[in-house]
Amino acid sequence: MKLKTRCTGDEGQPGCVCAPFQRWLSLVTVVGICLVLVATTGESRGQTSSSPPPPGATGVPEPASVPNGAPATQSNDAMPPISRLDDQTPADTQDSGFVFKKEVQEVILHATVVDERRRLVTNLDRTAFSVFEDSVPQKITSFHREDVPVAMGIVVDNSGSMREKRDKVNQAVLNLIRASHPKDEIFVVNFSRDSYLDQDFTSDINLLQQALGKVSAQGSTALYDAIVASAVHLKNNPRIDRKVLLVITDGRDNASQETLQQATRRLQQENGPTLYAVGLLGEELQKSGIEALQSLADSTGGVAFFPKELDEVDDITRSVARDIRSQYTIGYKPDNPRQNAGYRTIQVTAQARSYRKLTVRTRSGYYANAGAH
Repeated sequence: MKLKTRCTGDEGQPGCVCAPFQRWLSLVTVVGICLVLVATTGESRGQTSSSPPPPGATGVPEPASVPNGAPATQSNDAMPPISRLDDQTPADTQDSGFVFKKEVQEVILHATVVDERRRLVTNLDRTAFSVFEDSVPQKITSFHREDVPVAMGIVVDNSGSMREKRDKVNQAVLNLIRASHPKDEIFVVNFSRDSYLDQDFTSDINLLQQALGKVSAQGSTALYDAIVASAVHLKNNPRIDRKVLLVITDGRDNASQETLQQATRRLQQENGPTLYAVGLLGEELQKSGIEALQSLADSTGGVAFFPKELDEVDDITRSVARDIRSQYTIGYKPDNPRQNAGYRTIQVTAQARSYRKLTVRTRSGYYANAGAH
């Protein structure tokens, strides 16, 4: 699934530039290569025939290397197909030659802790936590509880049934942004049958407000497609490790090519995003809509909310902002060899003398990338 840019004219009419990110970025890439070739040709004309080219020169620029330890692979396409999203880690090198190191990649968890009264608990240290992967205790290798920026995707239903709700929803989203970390990088996707990236990553609230105002309110609801495309776009932001999706919809999916299972698996890729969902569902959609959104949120350590009144959305988005800024970041290196791919369950518990009962909310598991080192 691909996010699209918004048309500047009527769809299908002259001047309409509605296109997937790939088309735009591919054009830029082609133009860039042409300019390099022209420059190279111009330089070669200035050389005499007796001057040999430098060793290894081909007239084509060398590809840029990827730094070791990059949190996510940035492809040439801004929104590649899912099949091209496998993480790749370059081999380490030394002066004496290539050395392949079988290093275990750290799994990063973002955890929220509440007490028996459902109040946030933010004063725990590393020793309070225990981590289990496939029921096997794991050694915690990193631990942080600082309020740090996140990369966040705001994904809002733009179908016809949302027309009367968007003003209050947009205001609630803006209040979340105001209550979030000032250096958060946020993008806005409005979706119905198609998903449009109306604002790419930015910290500028004015740009985000303009994007939220691009409401067409028509068409059906391709919820899973929008979630998958937005999760991929989040993954392609290498600057910030913590990823969050906020999804607001008033209907169940009725138009996606992706299934609920496929969307869940995308979210459960290693070190994937935390998803928060707000379901503005009518009575006829309550059961199926609740189950889908609840499943998506639970699998990532997020929360699904189902307000009875539209006015409740503002309080919900503010609570989401508090939740995000109160998370612990816990890292561990799995004992299970990386070659053993497949789904791995995760459980995190916490205990502290000052609290009778603590509940930790984090992702329920992840799909390991086979062969990653």
